[in-house]
Amino acid sequence: MNNKQKTLNGSFSLFGKGLHTGLNLTVTFNPAPENYGYKIQRIDLPGEPIIDAVAENVTETTRGTVLSKGDAKVSTVEHAMAALFSQGIDNCLMQVNGPEFPILDGSAIIFLENIERVGIKEQNAEKDTFIIKSKIEIKDEKTGNSIIILPDEKFSLNVLVHYDSDILFNQYSTLEDMKEFKEEIASSRTFVFVRELEALLAAGLIKGGDLDNAIVIYEREMPQEKFNHITDLMGVPHMDAKKLGYLNHKPLVWNNEPARHKLLDIIGDLALIGKPLQGRIIATCPGHTINNKFARAMRKVIREHQIQAPVYNPSAPSVMDINRIRELLPHRYPFILIDKIVEIGSDYIIGVKNVTMNEPFFQGHFPDEPVMPGVLLVEAMSQCGGLHVLNMLEDASLYSTYFIKIEKIMFHKKVVPGDTLVFRVELLSPLRHGMAIMKGYGFVGEKMVVEAQFTGQIIKKK
Repeated sequence: MNNKQKTLNGSFSLFGKGLHTGLNLTVTFNPAPENYGYKIQRIDLPGEPIIDAVAENVTETTRGTVLSKGDAKVSTVEHAMAALFSQGIDNCLMQVNGPEFPILDGSAIIFLENIERVGIKEQNAEKDTFIIKSKIEIKDEKTGNSIIILPDEKFSLNVLVHYDSDILFNQYSTLEDMKEFKEEIASSRTFVFVRELEALLAAGLIKGGDLDNAIVIYEREMPQEKFNHITDLMGVPHMDAKKLGYLNHKPLVWNNEPARHKLLDIIGDLALIGKPLQGRIIATCPGHTINNKFARAMRKVIREHQIQAPVYNPSAPSVMDINRIRELLPHRYPFILIDKIVEIGSDYIIGVKNVTMNEPFFQGHFPDEPVMPGVLLVEAMSQCGGLHVLNMLEDASLYSTYFIKIEKIMFHKKVVPGDTLVFRVELLSPLRHGMAIMKGYGFVGEKMVVEAQFTGQIIKKK
């Protein structure tokens, strides 16, 4: 799952009216540096405030997702966020000259087409995907709405919707691969029931709504006079109140277009988590409110597992076995403390040490309560990091690596016989002048047992 962060390769602007305000609006999407995330800037307000596009900053979810910071608000951001998230874009600055994004055609397709037009730029920093390892569920007991995420090998979604309507009753939508987002989901439009329109208009909402930017569903017959009143409020010609169905000029793209749009909304709202996920989402009757509750819950889980244990499959082939390790490291029994390397990236390495009762240090540390010495945990991490550095060299046999500094060591849990240690060691900066600054983490299962920062020096053997 580890790959590089991405941003836009250039800027683009889109123009249109706001769904709720009816204002003519312009939003510009700009490239942003690594680890910037998503941010929205209100360039029409004094000081041009910037709002972090994260779940905690969502203040309203009635008919869309509203982000706020102080007096600055931006609504109807979910379609743009879905387009960015679906394309793997991690960093983007969005500048808008009003209180909401333009609704365009009510879907994400125009945002997506413009992202493709300017292109996507890969950055140097690693993308930090949060891997779901156990079931997480958020449920609204009053409404029955729920979102569940389960462990899976990739990110996928299943959405089920139900309405008390003969026109729109039960529907479902599935997205198995984000690569299918453009063809299967992006063109699905937002929707509204005619019976909701009068109250929404009275509340000062959907001033920019029309039959071109939303699916309008007429599923409960009403008196012709009342229907005429609603069509007058919408600014569209009168229609036959006895004829139920979809009122749009443009026919449905898919029979289950509303369910597909609900899936689109979930992706847009989950973009506010701030990290891509690996897991399968099952959403029942989702909406912006439950979506935001789930996004907030996920951000809390991520904070509690800020450094996540690597995924280790003992059955998977190693990328560096003990024979290759012996070629690179000068250590021999009883001081080889890495059994295999299971993954290597441009700036990280993941290694494994199986701890058994036969380790010689358990004879004295301690005979009646065997505990792996902390100094050997740090040594094992450093060997892991040394393997990463030496593996980069053309003729590693000519070089050795040595500690010159160890700092920020923390031991969180003791390691005992029977434990399997999984180490992740990251380069904190590029290799310069033979110096490597690294941060290492050691895990047993999902629990971090040790962490340390260390500096190594690569020296050519005499």
